[in-house]
This record gives sequence, C-alpha cells and structure tokens, in this order.
Amino acid sequence: MLRIVAVEGECVPDHRGTLPGRGAYMHPAQACLDLAVRRRAFTRALRAPGVLDTVALRQYVEQATP
Repeated sequence: MLRIVAVEGECVPDHRGTLPGRGAYMHPAQACLDLAVRRRAFTRALRAPGVLDTVALRQYVEQATP
C-alpha cells in the first residue's frame, strides 16, 4: 500500500510514511489510481478544499509499476 498526502494542493506519494498530515492509502497500480481520481477519492479522504493535482502521483505510479 502507498500512502498519499496532500501538500499545497497536490497529491504526493509518501513511500516512507513520514510526511505530516492526513493520509490516504491506495495500491500503487495505474488502475487503482485512475479509479480513485475518477471517484474524487483523494479529495474526500484527505479532506481537501478543492481539486487536488495528481501529476506527481501519476508519475510515481508509472515508475513503480513494471
């Protein structure tokens, strides 16, 4: 499982689990990321006041999956 944290309006992967703040967990798979973005799961889980940017998270997942 990969921990996701909201930092300045952006979803950031927290692979060490040390970043402060509310976190959400997901499988580091492209299909799971697409589903979470479509359902706006990160905005709800992280209680963010708006749309979160997932570009950095998407790049991390693409590099992590073979």
